[in-house]
Amino acid sequence: MTKPAAREPQRRNARSNRARILATARRELGRNPDTTLEELARAAGVVRRTLFGHFPGRAALLEALAEEASEVLRGAMADAAEATEPADRALAHFTLLMWPVGDRYRMLLALARHDLGVERVAEILAPARAEVTAILERGQRDGAFPAHLPPAALSAGLEAMIVALLEQVNAGVLEDDGTRAAVATLIAAGVPQRRARTVVEGVGPTVPAKPVPAE
Repeated sequence: MTKPAAREPQRRNARSNRARILATARRELGRNPDTTLEELARAAGVVRRTLFGHFPGRAALLEALAEEASEVLRGAMADAAEATEPADRALAHFTLLMWPVGDRYRMLLALARHDLGVERVAEILAPARAEVTAILERGQRDGAFPAHLPPAALSAGLEAMIVALLEQVNAGVLEDDGTRAAVATLIAAGVPQRRARTVVEGVGPTVPAKPVPAE
């Protein structure tokens, strides 16, 4: 009769170990995509057998990170601006929503060049890319953004800039809560600097404070 009660602490401990391994993987793989599973186990404070009990190999660990990122991204996108919102405000809103998600999972882009696979990363990012492209298309039709580039190409350029800014934050060169990135995004999309700052200042307080799960 005591076995079920004994299992629950074991389950909690297993969940805690799994969460700690994933958090360590996000951090360490962000620093060095070639970090080995043995190195991750040591950094997470677990024995090798514990890590392999949760993730039989590197591919399983990376897929768990990919699925976690996909879930967090979908959750953040639930708070995207309404389609009736002006396009420049919608783009600022979306950038501010995505900034903490990108900060947490930017290492997946580096892993795409290693063994996660470009296709899997593209699958994860597809909803966000489609949303930004739609906002840019609408903004170009409405005159909020100049049509100097096709929306899909402009979206790819904005994504690359955001990733570069996140890396600068990681390197300690830039401090940003997403506000500066949102202003830069609007300017890169063709919004005059003064208008971009005004839009971001107005949108910032309306973005739901939904931080990604704690480490």
